[in-house]
Amino acid sequence: MIHKRQHAGSMPPARPPAATTLSLRGRDAGETALLAADREKALALTPVSRETTERLDRFVALLLDWQRTTNLIGPATVAHLWTRHVADSLQLLQLAPNAHTWVDVGSGGGFPGLVIACALAGSPATVHLVESNTKKAAFLRAAQRLTEAPALVHAERMETFAATFNEDVDVVTARALLPFKSLISLCYPLLGKTGAMALFPKGQNAGLELEEAAKSWTMHARLVASRTDPAGRIVVVRDVAPRAKAP
Repeated sequence: MIHKRQHAGSMPPARPPAATTLSLRGRDAGETALLAADREKALALTPVSRETTERLDRFVALLLDWQRTTNLIGPATVAHLWTRHVADSLQLLQLAPNAHTWVDVGSGGGFPGLVIACALAGSPATVHLVESNTKKAAFLRAAQRLTEAPALVHAERMETFAATFNEDVDVVTARALLPFKSLISLCYPLLGKTGAMALFPKGQNAGLELEEAAKSWTMHARLVASRTDPAGRIVVVRDVAPRAKAP
């Protein structure tokens, strides 16, 4: 299988701003200390290279700046952005260490797709970020330029993307998007066409969601414990197909 590295547009990369300038702007010392402590905890849970850390610092700084006018993450999770969102995204890499082509559905604020792309910079990998919300897609494009991550933003619905995308896909991801049964229905046009593995982070009810989906779909699925949430599980899915209806 041959994978081609793609580049997101011809616009020259934006010059990275000082991450501290963006992240400190309008924030008091207490908020800054909480973010710093959470960053340290996240990087201990999911260690990455110095280069990846620098990209993630740029990304987080930009996200905090945009968060003022665009709801990219839940306001209550800002203080725990690194563990709740960044590390939670990074942990998916260990489940697909050799994957080259990723598709992230409903990328929103960049989780997990843009974070994964930051970690894959310099490798023969591409992460396709599918996001129908125009404001969030604009943020993703700005973040891609700033981090120089190997990502392409598709500002369209998943149904449209799946119908027209004809490349080989290794992994499909989606986080905090839909109940598992609905998520399988949304992603099946791509999963069925490419045979990709799906990685879906879920909460404590992942097992129940999987049982419900199994009434309508056949699949090989397993639950992997989350490294960032003791109650969380990552649903790893392969070989999805509609279940034959009883005569």
